[in-house]
Amino acid sequence: MSKIWFLISFLSVFAIGAHSQEMDSLLPYQKYKNRLVLYSDFGWSTAPMSISYPFTQEIKHVKFRNNFNPVLGFGFSYKWMSLRFGITLPNSVRSKNKFGKTTYYDLGFDFSFKNMYFDVDWHLYQGYAMKNADRWNDTISPDEPNLIREDINAASFSINAWQFFKNDFKMAAFKGKTASYHRDVRTFYLKYTTNYYGISSAQPILPIELQDTAESKTSASVIGAFDVGVVPGYAYVRRWRIFQIGIMGGLGLVLQSKIYTFEGTTRSFLGLAPRVDFKIVGGINKPKYFIMFVSDFDNKSIAFNDFSYKQTYYNLRIVGGIRLNVSKKKEAREAAEKKAQDEAEKEKRKNL
Repeated sequence: MSKIWFLISFLSVFAIGAHSQEMDSLLPYQKYKNRLVLYSDFGWSTAPMSISYPFTQEIKHVKFRNNFNPVLGFGFSYKWMSLRFGITLPNSVRSKNKFGKTTYYDLGFDFSFKNMYFDVDWHLYQGYAMKNADRWNDTISPDEPNLIREDINAASFSINAWQFFKNDFKMAAFKGKTASYHRDVRTFYLKYTTNYYGISSAQPILPIELQDTAESKTSASVIGAFDVGVVPGYAYVRRWRIFQIGIMGGLGLVLQSKIYTFEGTTRSFLGLAPRVDFKIVGGINKPKYFIMFVSDFDNKSIAFNDFSYKQTYYNLRIVGGIRLNVSKKKEAREAAEKKAQDEAEKEKRKNL
């Protein structure tokens, strides 16, 4: 009997709490369109890649790493207007003696429409270091074991669209800058993706010590792919007191047209490739201010039997900002001006 009474009491409290939440807001998120959002961010973007092949009994993978600089960004958002600009800080994160210098460009834009979110990205990185090249080249010093290759380029162009099955899931609230959630939300989604990406050089990508005369792809100067596909996934936003954390993850397949070029000859193939979708955003988020950790990962791969190329782009940032209720200030200023005018009119009437 006590168990039944406890269950009834729990359900009553739950129902009252749910009803009060519903009375507070029918929506699980709050938009700040009428507030001026001022923010700054600090972080970096990088694009490591690797080539896997049984080169020798000891060497199965060759890793390519780029150098990169931290970026300090500033921006604002108000109603339909939004602007951000970034400043690349002078000191690179990695040693130039070991990783050289990388020239890179990251461009993109995104927007939402109803239950869809669209994102377009273009990345170009020039200049890489092949890690631990002293394993196959005995002329390289173990103190500086990397082989710097300024001629190597990695490029990626993507058009993506996420369709969320629940209308209450909004990407702006997931990111937590111009909107935020005040209770938990979860949904399944489909990501429609179109991509072109690859690696290229004016000479063979791999050094002659790693080239297999029986396998032309180990002498390739270009490796690239174009693919289209759909990635099903699941998104979840957890709200606890002043903290908000959101995770999106999915796994699917893409139809891939892939090529490699060696000595002026290009060979093409058609196949399937796995694709992973992953994002995580979390931090403190209140109506007046926010401090959020933002991460974005983009993993791509091209395989020719036992020869495979993997490219990863990821972005890590700390974003902090304030939301100013300029509409209330404007209304208060206008009310004060009107009150002053009324008082001035009264004084005039008294003097008459």
